[in-house]
Amino acid sequence: MARILVVDDDAVTCRLLAEVLGRDGAAVIGESDSRRALARAAEESFDLAIVDVQMPEMDGLALLRGLRDRLPNLPIVIMTAFGSIDTAVQAIASGAVDYVSKPMNLEEIRTTVRRALGRRAEAQAALPPAGEELDGVVGRSPAMVEVYKTIARVAPGRSTVLILGESGTGKELVARAIHEHSPRRRRPFVAVDCGALTETLLESELFGHVRGAFTGAVGDKPGLFAEADGGTILLDEIGDVSAALQAKLLRVLQEQQVRPVGGTEWRTVDVRVIAATNRDLAAAVVAGRFREDLFYRLKVVTVTLPPLRERGEDVPLLVEHLVRRAARECRKQVVGVSEPTLALLRTYHWPGNVRELAHVLERGVALAQQDVLTVEDLPGELRRPSPARAATAVLADRPTLEELKRRYVRGVLEESGGNVTRAASVLGVDRRSLYRMLQRYGLMPRGSVRE
Repeated sequence: MARILVVDDDAVTCRLLAEVLGRDGAAVIGESDSRRALARAAEESFDLAIVDVQMPEMDGLALLRGLRDRLPNLPIVIMTAFGSIDTAVQAIASGAVDYVSKPMNLEEIRTTVRRALGRRAEAQAALPPAGEELDGVVGRSPAMVEVYKTIARVAPGRSTVLILGESGTGKELVARAIHEHSPRRRRPFVAVDCGALTETLLESELFGHVRGAFTGAVGDKPGLFAEADGGTILLDEIGDVSAALQAKLLRVLQEQQVRPVGGTEWRTVDVRVIAATNRDLAAAVVAGRFREDLFYRLKVVTVTLPPLRERGEDVPLLVEHLVRRAARECRKQVVGVSEPTLALLRTYHWPGNVRELAHVLERGVALAQQDVLTVEDLPGELRRPSPARAATAVLADRPTLEELKRRYVRGVLEESGGNVTRAASVLGVDRRSLYRMLQRYGLMPRGSVRE
């Protein structure tokens, strides 16, 4: 029987994990105090620790480091309702075998526990201290937590990374995050938009040229790969690159060598390549528009960014972050948005994703005459959607049966004032079943439910 130490000052979470993991044959020991948990781990034998980040006295990351110092072979899973790149990087770098978001999907936590118990704790390469805050990479949704975990794991190496996502989802920001959390962070990060330049110009920009290579080449130019030597280059919109240039990029990835336009000598460069696109490269390979060998060279690690419409729970966090940034840039004393404004921002479908949201909020802050943005500060297309867009919004909100159940449970719990016993009675289930439902539907915020 596996012995699992769960450290969380939220008693509901401890009870829930004890019940769920106990059904899988584990003995779960709950601790609400980090220091007691550290002492207990030194005295007793455990096969796994599951640790919450936000705790009084000693936070989860400090506890993680303490456990790793004393018990280097103990697998540790970090859980948090406050996901961020820095938290993920610190957790993985400090030796956590996994990082899960709260509220947890019960099947996900069971799978994570089984995986962690089935292997020894992975040796984690120590990352350098995190740099300054990475502007715009904000979110606590499960999809974004997965992005953070991937960044944390891939950053220390030199593997090529392919970032996929719609326009405006923050692909360049993720590329910068990988670079900033890598050993290359003190060397250049160079970004080039491959879709904005003609084939000839792009080749010259990437690889450089020698004097006289073409009309206007009055001197030698090293190129962006040479400029990024020792650092990272982002090839944005890689799906727009011509077949001829694809072949030359393949040589760079295979041989780490570039040759300037018009030149005869190859130059060795040490550059980590990150590519990004909003196109379906796999489909482009099938259609013969993109080289298959280059595709597989680029997608050693793939990061897929979700569109904003699929992570509505992150909108309030993004709004807070972007309003603060816009206020600083515009030198305005704007501190937030009104509740009706936030509600409108959450229901909008955001075809331009985070970039569009940032532009809307910057415009609102620039024109605002008070310290809180109101609906009147938003553009007309958000305040007065067209009939076609309104119809689309209605269709887009066709909830699944599970979503209808979630809304009903949330409504009953709110009407019951957060009283679990009363809500369970209305729903016709026992309290244990209701706890499971609250966990499954992500409706169990800290401290808001009562017996």
